Amino acid sequence: MRIDWWTLGLQAINALVLVWLLSRFLFKPVADILARRQAAADRIVDQAEAAKAAAEDEKAKAQAEAARLAASRGDALKQAGEEAEKRKAALIATAREEADKIRSEAEKDIERAQAAGQHKVAEKAGSLAVDIAARLLDRLPDQARVAGFVDGLADGVAALPDDIRADLGADGTPLQIAAARPMTDRERSDCRDALKKALDRDVEIAVSVDPKLIAGLELRGPHAEVRNSFRADLDRLLADLNRHDENQA
Repeated sequence: MRIDWWTLGLQAINALVLVWLLSRFLFKPVADILARRQAAADRIVDQAEAAKAAAEDEKAKAQAEAARLAASRGDALKQAGEEAEKRKAALIATAREEADKIRSEAEKDIERAQAAGQHKVAEKAGSLAVDIAARLLDRLPDQARVAGFVDGLADGVAALPDDIRADLGADGTPLQIAAARPMTDRERSDCRDALKKALDRDVEIAVSVDPKLIAGLELRGPHAEVRNSFRADLDRLLADLNRHDENQA
């Protein structure tokens, strides 16, 4: 077998030229295209990571703001309740002072009245004293007539016997709530949440307006009544005055 070195050399040169042409016009452009696509893909990934980080940051900020607003709202409700209690105590104290003054004057008249008419005169004096107290309490601002009474109403419901509590709102029947003025959506929601916690189940409420309450809330049901209002306080005050007069007779 004879090797033709010229032919072999020419073929080797052709192969080298082919490799050079491929590397020049095929491999290198393809590699450049792949490099550009890889760079573009890397940019897209970087942008996605940046967007994800920004979204996580916004989510964290939103959660922090929601927590701050919830805490602020809780503090506002607590402050409103405390302010209402202070106003309530001050107004009731003033009402008691006025009642005592009127009773004192009435007792002087009772001493001169006949024994049969003594109780009627004292009862009239007590009613007059309570009416004056009601007018004093009616000076309470509208915003303080509901917010400070929600927790007290819920506490009263929670203190009811188990069988009565089980009957409240049974079969989805709304709880009948009387308010001194129309309740806002937020006040309705707070009242419903407080009663839900007191009864340990979801409940619905139906609110009616009773200006005679002056301020506060009352739950009115067929088998239970929970009163947390100025009217209830005044009724108890009148009962105390009448009891006192009966004991003095």
